[in-house]
Amino acid sequence: MKNVSAISFSFLMYVLSSLFMPAQAEDYKLGAVNALRVLEQSPQADVARAKIEQEFAPRDKQLVAEQKKLKELEDRLAKDGEIMSESERQKLERDIINMRRDLRRSQDEFREDFNFRRNEEFAKIQKQIIEAIQKVAKDNNYDVVLSEGVIYASPKVDISSLVIEYLKKQGSGSVGSSE
Repeated sequence: MKNVSAISFSFLMYVLSSLFMPAQAEDYKLGAVNALRVLEQSPQADVARAKIEQEFAPRDKQLVAEQKKLKELEDRLAKDGEIMSESERQKLERDIINMRRDLRRSQDEFREDFNFRRNEEFAKIQKQIIEAIQKVAKDNNYDVVLSEGVIYASPKVDISSLVIEYLKKQGSGSVGSSE
């Protein structure tokens, strides 16, 4: 029984000492990537933003026109409501209520569609960014590259600029061209 506990104690000491031994940092090449910075500065993200903006511009203009029309009706009611007949004023009030409801529904649909498309486009870009990080890490012989959860990374280990340059070389038109 004494031998088992001595062996267990020796093994425990070995495990603990190996856990607390200082790692030799020069043996490993570490890198860190600020994925948000890469996403914001990649040409692929600029292309996706422009594509989505162009796609949704007509609907946005339509919503603005509907808002303007609603405002005109509200102004007319405020200005001429006192001199209108009761039935005319009630009809205008109903029209305003219906237009508000339709406008609110249209705005909600627009927002949902816009968010869905944005998420769809940026999911493609995130996949490209992950592939770019892996390629840059392999090409530059990094052993470990960290991203999410890094609180601080010195410029010495931050490879975000390398990844951004790689993405720029890949071309800004490569996102969403498969549709």
